[in-house]
Amino acid sequence: MEIQRSAENNVTTLKVSGEVDLHASPELRAELQKCVSEQIPLLLVDFTDVEYIDSSGLATLIEYLRDASAYKGKIALFGMKQKVRTIFNLVRLNELFTITDSADTAAAALSAR
Repeated sequence: MEIQRSAENNVTTLKVSGEVDLHASPELRAELQKCVSEQIPLLLVDFTDVEYIDSSGLATLIEYLRDASAYKGKIALFGMKQKVRTIFNLVRLNELFTITDSADTAAAALSAR
């Protein structure tokens, strides 16, 4: 798994690629914890190049959501392949996370909340 971080117009984006599994989740957790410590107000996670996510990856995202709520930080996920999105839908995380097809739609959804 690889993570690239960028920031533009008060929105931080993490571009994640590869598989988010038990071995990769600690790296994602560390990056998300940096975002929490910096109190990033709007975070987008680009899933365009994510092939797979397991329960440890899902737990890492839920942990971020919990930690960021302390300062009202917002997160949206975008660009998921259908099989990755199905995992979110199966465990009903699509009800907890804002999930969109594009970065623009994700940023607009967060700004509207």
